[in-house]
Amino acid sequence: MRQIADASADSLRTFLVSAIEPGTVIHTDGWRGYSSATAQGFVHSVTKLKKYMEPASELLPRVHRVISLLKRWLMGTHQGAVSHKHLDYYLDEFTFRFNRRRSQSRGKLFFRLAQQAVAVAPVPYDLIVNPTSKRVKAKPQSIGAT
Repeated sequence: MRQIADASADSLRTFLVSAIEPGTVIHTDGWRGYSSATAQGFVHSVTKLKKYMEPASELLPRVHRVISLLKRWLMGTHQGAVSHKHLDYYLDEFTFRFNRRRSQSRGKLFFRLAQQAVAVAPVPYDLIVNPTSKRVKAKPQSIGAT
């Protein structure tokens, strides 16, 4: 998950190319901004919501479930105090939690979290507070490096 500037075709195309493997089936509603997806090497499956009598939550249930859970998590955990400048970090955390919500091994969750903490370069506080800072980011270390 990632925030985008707007729902224009250019913004959506940039997101799709950077986040999704070519050849992947993208199932969307009838929004015209997605029309360039097939030109980028994606298979585009469209469900035009106006054609059907069912509500959108029944036609695209997984999308609506994820968005519903995200909203509930942001309102519950963060009490609605979410800033746009930190939204990408919140989305990363939600994605991490969502992808591991049915894990049978809680120990493995902690192991993966620790593994991720070692593999990813630290983000200094001033870079979190001021993302446009010119400070050079640290290079990621490989796991097991000394």
